[in-house]
Amino acid sequence: MDPVTLTTDRLLLRAVDSHDTDSVYEAVQDPDIQRWTTIPSPYLREHATGFTDQMVPDGWADGSMFTFGAFLLSGDLAGMLSISMRSLGVGEVGFWAAKEHRGNGYITEATLTAARWAFTSLAVDRLEWRAEVGNKGSRAVAERAGFTLEGTLRSALNNKGVRRDCWIGSLLPSDLGLPSTAPYLPAPPSTPELPWRVRGIGAPRGRAHCPGGS
Repeated sequence: MDPVTLTTDRLLLRAVDSHDTDSVYEAVQDPDIQRWTTIPSPYLREHATGFTDQMVPDGWADGSMFTFGAFLLSGDLAGMLSISMRSLGVGEVGFWAAKEHRGNGYITEATLTAARWAFTSLAVDRLEWRAEVGNKGSRAVAERAGFTLEGTLRSALNNKGVRRDCWIGSLLPSDLGLPSTAPYLPAPPSTPELPWRVRGIGAPRGRAHCPGGS
């Protein structure tokens, strides 16, 4: 698939290339980005070059990951956003914001714009968001964009060789007033939840085991 460009009132969302390597490298020197994302740390210029020159164009070409740089109309890089395809009809959004441009709602705006595009152009019926527990900035963006927080997954995220718990949320086309490509039949609200695993020998009676400790 050829890269596409999306626009909002304040942003230009486009694929980054070799001309953006310096901007990406400089933005990702921020310790918070390196702490909360799975990018390499320390982040070297060769990492930025591999990202802009190979990872981004390869992802667009094979349809595995659609990456947008979020640029202000002035040309400054405000952040980065990607949608990775996880399974049929399911994508996962990831993003970071440049330190000097946080607090202005740019990444929320970019996330909503990219989500609408994914729902209408990629036949995505479920867009997931995941972030390490404690990443309140990412969670705030997801909640402002309308994601429903679904719980905590234990040991579901590997960040630099360490497995960590993560929050998970979802956004559906219907959340944005858009149709799905496949029928969706949600569970009735009154349906009782079942224990997540079968009780084995020696397990205490009368107590359900719930994942994630939520």
